[in-house]
Amino acid sequence: MDAENPTPQSKQVLDIAQIMAILPHRYPFLLIDRVVEITRMKRIVAIKNVTINEPFFAGHFPEYPIMPGVLVVEAIAQAGGALLLTEIPDREKKVMLFTGIERAKFRRPVVPGDQLRIVVEVLNWRVRAVKMEGKAYVDGKLACEAVIMCAVVPRVAEATQTAEPEPEARVLEAVVTE
Repeated sequence: MDAENPTPQSKQVLDIAQIMAILPHRYPFLLIDRVVEITRMKRIVAIKNVTINEPFFAGHFPEYPIMPGVLVVEAIAQAGGALLLTEIPDREKKVMLFTGIERAKFRRPVVPGDQLRIVVEVLNWRVRAVKMEGKAYVDGKLACEAVIMCAVVPRVAEATQTAEPEPEARVLEAVVTE
């Protein structure tokens, strides 16, 4: 099976409402519109339709609108997060955080009218953390690639935050510093 031709049994489609039930992100920071394939704990393919109405285009750049590369990497992370969080039974009590980005490369600009096809493959899966390789394509051409690391940690209600870090925060620190 190659990266662009999945096997039929790995197909699963999630619409925007289903994505919003998995990810905590909302407009203007929800950066995937549809999931067209999921292979549990292995791979996800998502779509991001890039429109001129995106708020970042007002300043990046008014005369030559380009989607910021960091947001393309964020879209890769969100797709990976959708894959990761589908495996977490109490995900409404958790949040996925970036713990690292490696080898990010930007091959071509992403502009209004483009459709990003985001392919994320798991490199290493642990109970609370995952390392994934993501690639974003436009018209079949590689636009961006990066290896990302993410950890799942408990959400902390503002009223219960204290000066002393919770045990879960120390777990995140350990994951980040590995």
